[in-house]
Amino acid sequence: METQFTYEDYQTTAQWLLSHTKHRPQVAVICGSGLGGLTNQLTQAQSFDYSEIPNFPRSTVPGHAGRLVFGFLNGKACVMMQGRFHMYEGYPLWKVTFPVRVFHLLGVDTLVVTNAAGGLNSSFEAGDIMLIRDHINLPGFSGQNPLIGPNDERFGVRFPAMSDAYDRDMRQKAHVAWKQMGEKRELQEGTYVMLAGPNFETVAECRLLQKLGADAVGMSTVPEVIIARHCGLRVFGFSLITNKVITDYESLEKANHEEVLEAGRQAAQKLEKFVSILMAGIPQSGCAS
Repeated sequence: METQFTYEDYQTTAQWLLSHTKHRPQVAVICGSGLGGLTNQLTQAQSFDYSEIPNFPRSTVPGHAGRLVFGFLNGKACVMMQGRFHMYEGYPLWKVTFPVRVFHLLGVDTLVVTNAAGGLNSSFEAGDIMLIRDHINLPGFSGQNPLIGPNDERFGVRFPAMSDAYDRDMRQKAHVAWKQMGEKRELQEGTYVMLAGPNFETVAECRLLQKLGADAVGMSTVPEVIIARHCGLRVFGFSLITNKVITDYESLEKANHEEVLEAGRQAAQKLEKFVSILMAGIPQSGCAS
């Protein structure tokens, strides 16, 4: 059984990164499946393979390159994860969320989380963007939470609130940015539900999730958001809807990871422009309450 990281372990990783780059990021972006191309928009980019960084896990999923990239996007100093970690890779949640606390120690005050998700809301179409207004932490119902274990007050309080997990002001700015882009499809907003994966959902599970009030389903994001809010970071998140989930037993369609990656490729230009515009709306310092 592995022991959880200590505060000193996080410091070791943060200090290593600070000593290997002149970049001092304010914003961290976690790029979901097929969304790693966001890093191509960074100027003065400097990247590190996860294997180089002390204590960093390894990303094993197609569409997750496994690199940490520093640079500037629309004037904001950023660090981007080109690939995240998941429960289904066999990692405990304290390891899945390891980078978020490192970002906090680097001086980051805003976390942008992205993911590829299946559309549960019947009005969603493949290729839609859904701002995450709230989430349902389904693994948390069975005791899977990254905050389980001893609490270190240097990161945050024992019982953090999650009712304001996703920054309202950033969502409002996102709607303004979307209108500036002149996209035909409306920018969606809704609730993301996390399952552990790695299998896609059954018909019965999709129907249940719809009844729970979820609009999109995926296998990530929620643990990182919990840790980010525990650290006091401002959080903004969105899902790329890669497919509509199967809720009809007569359907011959099947969800697959290839369509997830393909949806990411098709939406790449739109997402890169969207995130770039959003950067201008992030305050220069300070965190949301």
